[in-house]
Amino acid sequence: MLVNVHKLLLLLTLAGYSATTMAGPGRNTIKTTLTASHTDQVEAIYQTLENQGFTRVRTWGSEWRVTPTSMRKRSKRYLNSLRVTATAYTSHVGQTDSTPNIAAWGDRLAPGMKVIAVSRDLLNIYGLKHRQKIRIKGLDGEYLVLDKMNKRWRKKIDIYMGMNKRNAFKWGRRKVEIQW
Repeated sequence: MLVNVHKLLLLLTLAGYSATTMAGPGRNTIKTTLTASHTDQVEAIYQTLENQGFTRVRTWGSEWRVTPTSMRKRSKRYLNSLRVTATAYTSHVGQTDSTPNIAAWGDRLAPGMKVIAVSRDLLNIYGLKHRQKIRIKGLDGEYLVLDKMNKRWRKKIDIYMGMNKRNAFKWGRRKVEIQW
């Protein structure tokens, strides 16, 4: 943390600002007081902080509180997103094959797992991979790609519902956005 504090002081001083910094042990926030001669320099301060891995948290007049990026809890950012049709399936022989608890890549499925099956175009064209974590907008958590669908499907996912046929039928067919 001290390296980041010293880095911030040096950068701002080189940029022509007067800066003093205090950081307590075990704290995530660095309190920095900046003195700029012109208010139009605020944008330059933002850029300096962002370019060097700091995030502006809040300002109080001339007092800024910034947190080094490495100390923030980062929310996972997804690079790709796609709108697909989502249906649901269960581990019943009538909905799969003679081995309903074994997915296409050989992974063993169990009720309670957050798993999806994906159409082959999502693998071949859009770049999803086996065991990749994806997010389904509107649903909690991340789902693992552990199963493949029949070749005839395009831009489609199947959400695994364990043995719960009622939930699978209740889900029905929906348009959702997936992120990975």
